[in-house]
Amino acid sequence: MASQHIVSSFDYDLEALQARVMKMGGLVEAASQNAIKALETRDVGLSRKVREGDAVIDRLDEEIKAEAAIVLARRAPIAGDLRTVLSVMSMSTHLERCGDYAKNIAKRTTVLAETMPHDDIVSALRRMARVVEAMLSDAIDAYIQHDSVKAEEVRARDLEVDQMYTALFRALLTHMMEDPRGITPCMHLHFIAKNIERMGDHATSIAEQTIYLISGELPEEDRPKGDRTAFDAAGGNTP
Repeated sequence: MASQHIVSSFDYDLEALQARVMKMGGLVEAASQNAIKALETRDVGLSRKVREGDAVIDRLDEEIKAEAAIVLARRAPIAGDLRTVLSVMSMSTHLERCGDYAKNIAKRTTVLAETMPHDDIVSALRRMARVVEAMLSDAIDAYIQHDSVKAEEVRARDLEVDQMYTALFRALLTHMMEDPRGITPCMHLHFIAKNIERMGDHATSIAEQTIYLISGELPEEDRPKGDRTAFDAAGGNTP
């Protein structure tokens, strides 16, 4: 009976950890959506809400890490249980970083609200953000459902995000060369694009944690990358 009680208590600890990281995922998804909405509508109040809400995400990350450390110390989990704890800790880190990127987008929105950003760039940023938000949502769902197929699909979609980022980078360079007065807002828009692209990387890493949870191994092959901006900035020709 005592052994069953210990097992039941351990299962509760694991479920509580996973519930916290799911709550964190929901907050990060909302922060990302609101950050882009604030950019589109130049809503300074909404951007402030995103910035202030990041403290809640950070606090959840700290709580998850602390609780996971207690579980590791008290329960000494092995095999699948150990992978569950480690994957939750990793996911928490990736979600916290996504929250930071949403906050960074909101900060730049406050500056851009006073200028006239290019509508075509803002529209492209919105499309890119929607792809990333869907990746993040699917990555979390894949983890909940232990669905390695869906996780692999998320990994594959990171290439699309990289390609969208590269196209945005080139469009911004064109705008800056055509009108140097727009360099400052274009630089802010570029950093927003980079923040969104990095969120896609973290969504992909969350998907990889699902694969690790199920198989015990992270994917061996590198994910395909489509970010050509470093090459373009150096003056190379696209093959």
